[in-house]
Amino acid sequence: MTAESWFSLASASVLPGWALLVLLPRWRPGLWIAGLALPAALSVLYATLFALHFGGSEGGFGSLREVATLFGDPWLLLVGWVHYLAFDLFVGAWEVRDAQRSALPHLAIVPVLILTFLAGPVGLLCYLLLRGLWKKRWQIDETSAAGS
Repeated sequence: MTAESWFSLASASVLPGWALLVLLPRWRPGLWIAGLALPAALSVLYATLFALHFGGSEGGFGSLREVATLFGDPWLLLVGWVHYLAFDLFVGAWEVRDAQRSALPHLAIVPVLILTFLAGPVGLLCYLLLRGLWKKRWQIDETSAAGS
């Protein structure tokens, strides 16, 4: 398969997970699929592609120019894309689980999930702001007194 074929397959593979998070947020198998199974499968793909294509490649992580050179290789660009897909879906599933524990209305986080899907860190930031405003406290670990 070509890098383009893997790109299409990987991109399509996350769509059921995002649909489950938006449409069936309390269905436990759906949370398992979106929050564990799909990110784990993408992580296996990531590790495999990384192992097959990183060695001997030009570029690196020491400067922006090196990263640009590294991502000039379509296979390594695909590795980066799979990284985003896996982490964004994992974060989206965490947002749903955390929102349920925090008693946030699901409809309030649907736009946040869409943002997390499209622009991961922006969605996460919006979720954290929404959660903080809802709970009137700025902490994640409920056993901690910091940030109350």
